[in-house]
Amino acid sequence: MKIMIAATLWLSVIVACMICIVGYSYTPGDTGMTPIYYPKDSQVALDANRPTLIMFAHPHCPCTFASINELARLMADCRGRLTAQVWFVKNDGTVRDWTDTDLWRAASAVPGVSVHRDDGGVEARRFQARTSGQTMLYGPDGQLLFHGGITISRGHEGDSPGLDDLEAILKGQSIAQVETTVFGCPLFASCTNRNCGGEALGNIKQ
Repeated sequence: MKIMIAATLWLSVIVACMICIVGYSYTPGDTGMTPIYYPKDSQVALDANRPTLIMFAHPHCPCTFASINELARLMADCRGRLTAQVWFVKNDGTVRDWTDTDLWRAASAVPGVSVHRDDGGVEARRFQARTSGQTMLYGPDGQLLFHGGITISRGHEGDSPGLDDLEAILKGQSIAQVETTVFGCPLFASCTNRNCGGEALGNIKQ
């Protein structure tokens, strides 16, 4: 009887943990109020000929590996249709090599994507980005076409509304402005050392 009670309690703990993990995975991050028109004072270059995609990322967010992998898929499927940039936020008070992570190297390895450091999160704040992996697409005229996330949940790859919507816009199959939920770590976590948020681990698909 005692063994059965212990087994039941242990199973209950496992189930409760699983529920917490699943709940966390599907809890979206804050997206702020993305500017409808491209900020004129931004140092992020706007392509005058093709849509410009901007992704803001926390260099130590493991969830963002999935976003980078999805971006790689998008770049392969929509080759030549967009200009893409990933901006890694370097929060004030962090060490000099804060952005020198596997995640930075993964983003740099995606063909057609340029990678930049956002000192103090100046650009992220300008675009009202608050969650790692938050993505926005602006037309050559500076009009917002898409903002949100391109994964189905935290750290999970695969078909997602965000990625599908982006492809539809870039291929001229949709003209409506789209907003999706974004899953990732807060861009402005109160970090003062290299290990805050955990060193991002994972593999990028080539």
